[in-house]
This record gives sequence, C-alpha cells and structure tokens, in this order.
Amino acid sequence: MAAAKRAHTAIVFAGAWSHEGYDRSTLALPGYQDRLIEAVAKANPRTIVVLETGEPVLMPWLHDVASVVEAWFPGEEGGPAIANVLFGDVNPAGKLPLTFPASDGEVPASTPRQYPGINKVEYYSERLNVGYRWQDAEQKTPLFPFGFGLSYTHFSFSNLSATANADGDVNVQVKVTNDGRRSGAEVAQLYVGFPAEAGEPPLQLKGFQKVQLAAGESSEVSFTLDRRAFSYWSTEAHGWRVAPGSYTIHVGDSSRNLPLVQTIRR
Repeated sequence: MAAAKRAHTAIVFAGAWSHEGYDRSTLALPGYQDRLIEAVAKANPRTIVVLETGEPVLMPWLHDVASVVEAWFPGEEGGPAIANVLFGDVNPAGKLPLTFPASDGEVPASTPRQYPGINKVEYYSERLNVGYRWQDAEQKTPLFPFGFGLSYTHFSFSNLSATANADGDVNVQVKVTNDGRRSGAEVAQLYVGFPAEAGEPPLQLKGFQKVQLAAGESSEVSFTLDRRAFSYWSTEAHGWRVAPGSYTIHVGDSSRNLPLVQTIRR
C-alpha cells in the first residue's frame, strides 16, 4: 500500500488457473487477491487490474479501480502484449466471448440439482437459455455482458436496414462510425428476436463482423441471414421450421447494448 500510494499509477496482476478435471466452487479470485486489489486501490485510485484467467471472475472492487484489462492466458509474449495495451501503443479491440455474472448465483447452473447433480443425475433445467440467453431470460444484470469490450476510441451505429430477398434471405446493413480521435476496430453484432410461439431465448447472436476504422471514418457493414437464422427446432415436426410472425433485428456492440432495432415478418 505504501508503494502504491507513492506511485503515479499502480498495476495489480491477478489470476485464476484452469485445467482439466477441476471445477471451481466459486467465481471469486482465489486466495487473498481481492483483498490485495482493494488495499492497493484504497491507496491509489489510479489502479489498473490485469486479469489472467480462463473464465469469468467476480470483481467486488470494480468501482474502486481505474480500469480492468482481461488478458486471459496470453502465453509467452503476454508481457509485451499487455504492456503495449497499457501504454496505448496498441488499441485493444477484444470482445468477451462469455458473460461475466454479477454473483455466483447468477449463472444458468447454480444449484446442486443442476450440477454436479443428485444421485449422479443432472438436470438441464436451463434448457436453451445458456450463457447470455439465461441472463436475458431471467432479466439479470451481468457484471459485463457477452460481447462487451472497450477501446481507446468510441464507435456509433446508424442507418440499420433489413430487407428480404426473393429467395427468402434477409440482407442487413448498418453504418459503423469511429467517433473518437484514434484508429481502432469495432465488432458489429447482430441478434435476432423470435416470435413467442417459437419458444426461443429472448435474443440470439446470428452474425458479427469486425471493422477497422480510422478516426472519424465510417463503413457500411453487411450481413446475410438465411432461413436457418430464423428457424427453431420443432419436436413435433422433428426438424427445423420458421414460425410465422414478427422477428426483430438488433445491432450493437454487445448483447446488452443494441441501439438499432428493426422488425421484419417471416
């Protein structure tokens, strides 16, 4: 704490190991790492936390630190790569491939009946609501949503257009603009909402595209959604089918930040 207080910026590396044949009983960082981060942040509000983990972790200190870098398991060149991001030599553009829940209990499988099971029997009561789909269906607010990721610039989305072709495919176009003062990359994410009859999760990722943009630059991003993108599995028909009705097209930069919406009928 004394060293952190004297420093202009404090950097704390924390981690949680993963390997086969091992299940964690909590998403909290192991050992006394949370206490260490809290102590350093108390001494220096300009504290950066670098996480080297293979899965989501809880962050009870999140609002006390200046920033968090999720480095995952970066390998032998992890040191230079992380330094390049921290010093601003590289503009990060990663997106979370999973949801970071706000607590241990806010995950799809959070009871002993679901996992590890009772009398060697597990119950998949979450059904289709896996990952971000469960948080959406249960209206839970995650710590960080699926698809989330920041950079040293800012992007905006506009001009959403979704039109159906004669062959039934739907062409989706959206404009992505770099509103900041640095070049960077954004990942446009497209989610589809189904009619209630289909019994599907609230929203499902159906496409994503990464676009590199200079400061102030804009680009049109295109998606093509075929019949399968609007299909659900029918146990009665024993096959994929499209439920007639209204579908919603959502575009944004994460599963919880989707500013553009358009409705189409199938």
